[in-house]
Amino acid sequence: MARIALDAMGGDFAPQQTVLGAIDAVARGVDVVLVGDEEPIRAELEKAEGPDLPVVHAPEVIGMSEDPAAAIREKKGSSISVAARLVRDGEAAGMVSAGSTGAAMAAAAIVIGRVAGVSRPAIATIFPLGTPTVVLDAGANLDVKPEHLAQFAVMGSVIAQVYLGVDEPTVGLLNIGEEAGKGRDLEKATFTLMSKQAIRFVGNVEGRDLGRGKADVIVTDGFTGNVLLKTAEGTARAVGRVILEAIAADEDPDVQAASQVILPRLMSLRDRFDPEAYGGAHLVGVKGTVVIAHGSSSRVAIANALAMAAEGAERGLVTRIEAGLRG
Repeated sequence: MARIALDAMGGDFAPQQTVLGAIDAVARGVDVVLVGDEEPIRAELEKAEGPDLPVVHAPEVIGMSEDPAAAIREKKGSSISVAARLVRDGEAAGMVSAGSTGAAMAAAAIVIGRVAGVSRPAIATIFPLGTPTVVLDAGANLDVKPEHLAQFAVMGSVIAQVYLGVDEPTVGLLNIGEEAGKGRDLEKATFTLMSKQAIRFVGNVEGRDLGRGKADVIVTDGFTGNVLLKTAEGTARAVGRVILEAIAADEDPDVQAASQVILPRLMSLRDRFDPEAYGGAHLVGVKGTVVIAHGSSSRVAIANALAMAAEGAERGLVTRIEAGLRG
């Protein structure tokens, strides 16, 4: 598979969990190069008694409180900067980081570079319940213009093709109503623009349409998208918790018997919301397959993020996005 550079120093539990995740990913066929402070990384590899993975030394780390763009320019030896240079120079097809999201975005945009014509890379997340749905932007761009959302629609469609297996994805514009005249000036102008694109635009969709199959891709600004996803996840967890509490408090034998069927299904739904299950989110619009993992990622999440990045690279994610934007 394509080689993926892992920011081994990024995340709350690095380098232990990042190294273990890399070992797990390699066992699944992913080609991984570890990037970071070589001494502690080698120590973790020895403790794990795993394969002797390649390590590229990068002595610096960008902290969560640092200004991302300034840190990328000043800390040339940071693990995320070096990982990005490996992608830029063709020594890796993509990278994964569980460190500072801002630093990962800055490294991707400044070091790797944007796809031609893309002014705003976006974070694309797959919402897992019901009919899986690609949502972007999920937090990279708080303020956008209609042309940015139009590009997000194309890039989100490619994500749906690659990861959801949908040949001709449908795209919806998140709004406060389905009618064409709804929303702010941003949504009205975007509706007109997206209606002229070579995508399967189905018009406006509402928050309640998430996971219902009305659109394979939902496009919005990063502020709204982030709130949408976190609200949906929180609501699903709250409903599950209420059901569990109601079952536990009901002594009716029939309810207790039924719970033996219900509880495994609830646990399955809970697991689908677990960030560990899918590893991370794609930063699309840059010249490399970039996956941003959660800061608290364990070895499971790191391995899944690496597999996700490798899959995108193998299936030509970046090339397909470039072609879509040209078309």
